[in-house]
Amino acid sequence: MSSLLSIGKSGLLAAQVGLSTTGNNITNAGVAGYSRQAAIQSDTATQDQGFGFVGSGTEVSAVRRYYDNFLAVQLRNAESSQASLDAYTKQISQIDNLLADPKAGLSPALQDFFNGVQDATSNPASAASRQAMLSTANSLASRFQGLSARMTEIASGVNGQIGSTVNEINSYAKELAALNNTIAGLATDGKAPNDLLDHRDQLLTELNKLVKTTVIPGDNNSLTVEFGTGQPLVVGNTAFQLATSTSPTDASRITVGYQSPSGSFSALPDSVLTGGQIGGLLEFRNGAMDRAQNSLGQVAAGLAVSFNAQHVLGQDQNGALGTAFFNPINAYVGVNSRNSPASTADVTAVVTDASKLTASDYSVDYDGTNFNVTRKSDGQVTQINPFPQTVPQTIDGVDYTITGTPADKDNFLVRPTYNAAHDFSVAITDRTKIALAAPIATAAPNANAGNAKISAGTVDKNYLTPGNALAAPVTLTYDKASGSLSGFPPAQDVTVTVNGVATVYPAGTPSVPYTDGAAISFGGINFNISGTPADLDTFTIGPNVSGVGDSRNGALLAGLQTKNILDNGNATYQTTYAQMVNFVGNKAREAQITGSAADAAVDQATKQKESVSGVNLDEEAANLLRYQQAYQASGKVMQVASTLFDVLLNIR
Repeated sequence: MSSLLSIGKSGLLAAQVGLSTTGNNITNAGVAGYSRQAAIQSDTATQDQGFGFVGSGTEVSAVRRYYDNFLAVQLRNAESSQASLDAYTKQISQIDNLLADPKAGLSPALQDFFNGVQDATSNPASAASRQAMLSTANSLASRFQGLSARMTEIASGVNGQIGSTVNEINSYAKELAALNNTIAGLATDGKAPNDLLDHRDQLLTELNKLVKTTVIPGDNNSLTVEFGTGQPLVVGNTAFQLATSTSPTDASRITVGYQSPSGSFSALPDSVLTGGQIGGLLEFRNGAMDRAQNSLGQVAAGLAVSFNAQHVLGQDQNGALGTAFFNPINAYVGVNSRNSPASTADVTAVVTDASKLTASDYSVDYDGTNFNVTRKSDGQVTQINPFPQTVPQTIDGVDYTITGTPADKDNFLVRPTYNAAHDFSVAITDRTKIALAAPIATAAPNANAGNAKISAGTVDKNYLTPGNALAAPVTLTYDKASGSLSGFPPAQDVTVTVNGVATVYPAGTPSVPYTDGAAISFGGINFNISGTPADLDTFTIGPNVSGVGDSRNGALLAGLQTKNILDNGNATYQTTYAQMVNFVGNKAREAQITGSAADAAVDQATKQKESVSGVNLDEEAANLLRYQQAYQASGKVMQVASTLFDVLLNIR
């Protein structure tokens, strides 16, 4: 009777465990990360009764956790990509909306400015038109500065989000290390605390939404968590702490690295922080954010430099040569805080050539012998030669001047255009100093017997060389016998260009051959004489002494709007800006499409994981009835055993 009673008792206990496990599944069906559990029964040892073996009951051998590591890793990776794309999309959408706004964007302000230039060119003597030109210039500067300020706000927000994400990563790392320790202490004889394993897996899921990790199983159900190319985050019961610090070369951004228990900081390259929210933020900051701000600065710097270059070739209402219309654009130069204290090296960089300007950043490094300037967009290296310098060296439209005594491994970050939009401002405040006139005037006297005409003439940057500006008129005389012109200034070379072929006549040459329509230049002055001159006909080139109503330089300034100046002479201001807007728009659209695909991947991975680990309430309800019946049946077995035992006791 005792064996029958024991069998019934074992069944009763097994059914009770089954009921508890099923009840636990039902009550935790809505808990994130919970994995379905099941009580696994096995029979106990049988006993030889002489006539054969008789069973002695049942026992619960384990409570199994239904979990597929492959599916869990697949879901974590999908959620990591989804979180990265979500973070990227939220940020780039702000830039996209900012740049594409037809009212707040740059294009309307550019158009208004050049409309003001054209109006002033049409009415060079009008004080109102000149003042309106200054007003539109200041409005353009405000638009550049406003766009730059908004981008700076977005960049600052990214810094803040990176910092808070790092704090969350540290929090999860500490919890995982503590759980590792607890689970390892409880995991004995191959048994593990299922609920704690679920909790740890859920923490890993949440961590992967912040940064993509790799999980390596260890002894006693312990885990090692790594990110990037094997950088440890959790090893056993030890959590490595991440921290943020200001970039050593750029105070406007932060870097992520390890923080030791002593408080020292060791920076990590951004490339190891992939996936998750932090990966999306860094990808946005180092890609679309920098590209947009640099490209906007490229337009600002290109406009300032090229407009100034033409403006200084003009003449203002006071009869003086033009000055810079916009203030100069100085590149941002960041001195690496890790440079040797013994170093006195100093780097300055000034944008001087709009056509050669790129939207890239540059690294200036001293290798112990030479300074090398590396373009970060493609890795192209240009050596500063000679060093020490005698004059600035121009690289991609930027004049580099390096002074002082460097130390080995000195490093500087140069960002030619990053702050250009912020620094864009108007230098001229007096409308009379707008140089709309040309500094020279040409004339062919009415007394000339031939029909040859001289063009109005222009000047180039060589005219600004000391000694080249005309102090008095120059009179050229045609000699029919020799077919040549004479009277050129004796101290200057004369260049005659016919059908694109230039011939240079050294300074002091008595006369140069005349060709109908040839381009003639000397001392930065350019003009054409066309037609058939008569013997001793003269042509005069001299200072412009009545330029109040002249707008020849204004026309050249207005023409800059449609001139291919940027990108090595392949793009206008507007097309460069449009390319930037198009780039950001394409990236935003690409992120949205990829994000939709990532959402679908997460949904599919979730369903696959739930098919193994998820709780099916219908199935659990059936199990509840099954275990209830088993419990009742086992109780009946014990009741029968008790009745039989009573019968035996009543035998006399």
